[in-house]
Amino acid sequence: MTAGLLLAAGAGRRYGRPKALVELDGEPLVRRGVRLLRDGGCAPVHVVLGAGADEVPDLPGTVPVRHDRWPDGLGSSLLRGLASLPAQVPAVVVVLVDQPLLSPVAVRRVRQAYAGGAVVAVATYAGRPGHPILLDRRTWPMLGGYAVGDRGARDLLRDRSDLVVEVPCDDVGSPVDVDTPADLFRLVNDGSASGAAPHW
Repeated sequence: MTAGLLLAAGAGRRYGRPKALVELDGEPLVRRGVRLLRDGGCAPVHVVLGAGADEVPDLPGTVPVRHDRWPDGLGSSLLRGLASLPAQVPAVVVVLVDQPLLSPVAVRRVRQAYAGGAVVAVATYAGRPGHPILLDRRTWPMLGGYAVGDRGARDLLRDRSDLVVEVPCDDVGSPVDVDTPADLFRLVNDGSASGAAPHW
């Protein structure tokens, strides 16, 4: 069993509204993120919600995780999400709500790396680490000193590169962030939002 964890708590200040609520192809990004994890074979799927949580549409079959300290940053959302997972979950795939061109294929690839013995499996694009990231439960206690402010697992992965297996995913999606309305406009108008297969 590999759980899925969608971090969707931020206020989206640069965007002007919580990015969980932003729609692409008529679908809120939070629902696309859930679909990404499910199609990638993750269960259970937990969704960390903060800003705009009361406006988030129903997400059947998921576990919503309310995070009132979301202003503390991405790191606190990651720790809150990990703490919410059942004790029997051995590993989790983490994704962010504002990367709508990630692919379920990438989720499956990091899960396959875990099945092959990886403690941490990180999708890479053009040789650079991105999401999804799979974290074995053994690494979760290590994150306390790293997941601070807007930093998640990145610094831990740098310091413990011996634990990391890189999983090339250039051919199945893109880690592009949707930080502003202009970013979303570019995705829609260059055709990548509907042309990439399959994505969240």
